[in-house]
Amino acid sequence: MILEHLHNFFHLLFIGLIALFPVVNPIGSALIINPYLAKLSGKDRKNAVNKITIYAFSICIVSLFAGHWVLELFGISIPVIQLAGGILICKMGWESLSADQQENPDKEIDASNNVASSSINNQLFYPLTFPITTGAGTISVLFTLSAHSADSNWENYLINTSAILLAIIVMCAMVFFFYNNTKKMVDKLGNNGQNIANRIFAFLIFCVGLEIATSGLKTLFHL
Repeated sequence: MILEHLHNFFHLLFIGLIALFPVVNPIGSALIINPYLAKLSGKDRKNAVNKITIYAFSICIVSLFAGHWVLELFGISIPVIQLAGGILICKMGWESLSADQQENPDKEIDASNNVASSSINNQLFYPLTFPITTGAGTISVLFTLSAHSADSNWENYLINTSAILLAIIVMCAMVFFFYNNTKKMVDKLGNNGQNIANRIFAFLIFCVGLEIATSGLKTLFHL
C-alpha cells in the first residue's frame, strides 16, 4: 500500500512538473520580465522578485482549489482570459519596442532607480505576475491537474494534491531563482548588447501576446 501511494505521488509530481514547466516557462519569463526590473537596485529587485514569487504561488493555489468556481462566479471563460491577457502582453511588448532606451547619464541613475522602484510596485501583480508569469495556460493546466487528482478516497486525494502542491513549489522556486539571476547574465552583454537583447525580448513579448490572444480567439470562434 505504501509503495503504491509513493508511486502515485511521484507519478503525479512528474506529470505536474512536465505540465507546468512549459506554461510557466521560468527561463523565458525571466528574460521577458528582466527589462522591467533592470533599473532596480539589487535590494529592490530581490524584494520585487519575492513579491512576484508569492503572487505566483497564490494564483496557483487559488487556481488549484477555487479557480473553477471563481471563473464561474464572474462568468469568465479561459478563452476570454487568454484573449484579454494576450492583448495586454502585446501592449507591453509594443511599448517596450517603441520606448527610448538611450543610456542615461550617471548622475541620473539614483533618481531613475527611485522612480523605477515606485512605478514597478504597481505592476508586480498585474501584469508581471498575471498574465506573464502565471497566465491562462497555468490556470487551465492546474484545472486539469486538479481534476486528475480528484478521488473519493480522502487518503488518495491528499497524496495526489500534495504532489501537485510540490510541483507548484518547485516551479515557484525556479521563478525565484531565474528572476533573481537573469540580470547578471544579461549584464555581461554590455550596454549595446542589453539594448539589442531588450528589443528582441520586447518583440518576443509582442509575439507571445499575439499567440495567446489568437489561441483565445480560435477557441471562442471554434476555428
